[in-house]
Amino acid sequence: MHAKTARLLVALLCCAWGMNAQAGQAKAAPRLSAAELIAQSKPQDWRSLDPANTLLMQLDSGQVIIELAPRFAPQHSANIRTLAKERYFDGLAILRVQDNFVTQWGDPEAENAERAKPLGTAAKHVPAEFDVALKGLPITKLPDTDGWAPVTGFVDGMPVAADPKKGRAWLAHCYGMVGAGRNNPPDSSTGAELYVVIGQAPRGLDLNITLVGRVLKGMELLSGLPRGGPNMGFYDKPEQRTAIRSTRLLADLPEAERPALQVLRTDTPLWQQLLAARRDRREGWFVHNPGHINLCNATVPVRNQPAP
Repeated sequence: MHAKTARLLVALLCCAWGMNAQAGQAKAAPRLSAAELIAQSKPQDWRSLDPANTLLMQLDSGQVIIELAPRFAPQHSANIRTLAKERYFDGLAILRVQDNFVTQWGDPEAENAERAKPLGTAAKHVPAEFDVALKGLPITKLPDTDGWAPVTGFVDGMPVAADPKKGRAWLAHCYGMVGAGRNNPPDSSTGAELYVVIGQAPRGLDLNITLVGRVLKGMELLSGLPRGGPNMGFYDKPEQRTAIRSTRLLADLPEAERPALQVLRTDTPLWQQLLAARRDRREGWFVHNPGHINLCNATVPVRNQPAP
């Protein structure tokens, strides 16, 4: 080989090696963590609560804030708003805490027609609202595969699954999601009896129960309660129950008494960056990079509204 040609080949190889090394370094560059991304967020990355669709449930141990999902369960949401306005939930109780499953609350006498608390002007019958049309739904999709649905993502901060072939979408039973308890008939829920998921996501319940929203604050007050008995976690004795002091819509409270919370929007570039940071773990602690997230561990952050 001619000496000049050999020198040129060596130079090209060295250049190529340098470029590959730089690419490798760029690939391995640390990504901002989820906490760092949230710390750098802008005001437009967050949204305030809708007072007309947010409940404040008062327990002796503290407050539970529940955001309703009228886009997915409009009739149940309307009924729950009526029940809250007419103070139906006041004085009821948490009746059931089943380990790794749900915490459930309602009227202890609901099955006794003579002693059950009247529903007031709320509807006595509400159709099942298991799913909605996928067309036009502003879903921010996850690229990760899911064993329960062809498509998953988020709408209004709520975890959503969908089937494009059927053109339907539904809320998913992730931790913190609130559902309307029912009997065997699919349309036997009214929103008067509610539960929240406190364990591993029971996604097999999807499309079988109407989900009405999610807990934004106070999950520890519901998930940390003493477990009930062998009858699916229902308490055996009345004194084991936790009393519900009151449940109010934020819209019915003076503005000064409304919790000043904000929810991270799930239709922004920041949310996509946050998902990428959770999927691709480059922190030094991680030995194995999972390279994957699922719908129910991509939780949407909630924060106190910053002071002006």
